[in-house]
Amino acid sequence: MYSASTQIRVRYAETDQMSYVYYGNYAMYYEVGRVEALRQLGFEYKRLEAQGVMMPVHDLECKYLSPAKYDQLLTVKVIIRELPKARMIFEYEVTNEEGILVNTGKTTLVFIHMETNRPCRAPEELTEVLTPYFQ
Repeated sequence: MYSASTQIRVRYAETDQMSYVYYGNYAMYYEVGRVEALRQLGFEYKRLEAQGVMMPVHDLECKYLSPAKYDQLLTVKVIIRELPKARMIFEYEVTNEEGILVNTGKTTLVFIHMETNRPCRAPEELTEVLTPYFQ
């Protein structure tokens, strides 16, 4: 299993009239978490695209447990429980500064060859950097 965390400060524009994070912004927080989790592995997402592979989101689950509010520092923990094959599953735990779990989520992304627009296997370079976490 691999996990990584990154922090995001809630900006005013991300909140609703109640100063709560607007529900649609959690998908953006998940994306930031995914990109940073790969970066912490030493693998930048842009490398996938340079290799002709994209990773669109196939599905998204999101559960709201407690409101996150304007100016809070959130921690987005990303968990990868299995080595990717043709898809990659990311789980998320979002906590606030007090350590309260405010949101959980899960996304499934699929590897697509950009030229053919067809599914493909995860690039070997990505599975190589993840493999040590699954032994």
